[in-house]
Amino acid sequence: MKKNIYISMILVSLVLGIMLSTQFKIVKKSGVTVQRAEELAAQLKQLQNEKDALLKQINELETKINTYEEAASKSSVITQALKSDVEKYKQLAGLTDVQGPGVIVTINDSKQAVPPGQDPNLFLVHDEDLLRVVNELRAAGAEAISLNDQRLIATSEIRCVGPTVNVNSVRFAAPYVIKAIGDPDTLEAALKLKGGVVDTLATWGIEVNIKKSDKIIIKKYDGVIKFRYAKPLIEGENK
Repeated sequence: MKKNIYISMILVSLVLGIMLSTQFKIVKKSGVTVQRAEELAAQLKQLQNEKDALLKQINELETKINTYEEAASKSSVITQALKSDVEKYKQLAGLTDVQGPGVIVTINDSKQAVPPGQDPNLFLVHDEDLLRVVNELRAAGAEAISLNDQRLIATSEIRCVGPTVNVNSVRFAAPYVIKAIGDPDTLEAALKLKGGVVDTLATWGIEVNIKKSDKIIIKKYDGVIKFRYAKPLIEGENK
């Protein structure tokens, strides 16, 4: 009888030991995961603060530059012409706010039920769909374009990241609003060409709404432009 009791106690002790060991491992692993998440959150906050500080610095520098340019332009006809050229090139580069007539295009995921056997991704808006719309607008003479109020310039990206789309390193989900300044009738006609981008998207039930407007405001690009490898070509240098 005593032997059976000892055996039972040993078995119970073994089971408790295994349970405690397993629980310790789980808690330890969970602690590491929570710690890693906190580290990543702190890094993300730090990067966001650095970005905000850089944007603030850019705005302050732009204000100083505008002040200097304004003061210089009053001193001579030559500096006035130079200031005019600078403003023109800044506008072409997407570094100034602009306004004018154009179209507002709103694109949203399909609300249709996905037929059995069909890929659900076909009924969602992807980066390639947005790129097709933007390219059609550019080909139709759009002079300035924004996507969800992000100004599109030469270095802008439109890229899928999971179920969302990155534009100028900012993540967005549907619906997507594209603003374009140009001749409203021409821009609308380019998108509504038979067999064009709107017809193709309609095949999958993706919603595209085009609205013409006499006054569209598109904000300037507010990011940081850095050239690490490209540099101006100086005449006479070896090619």
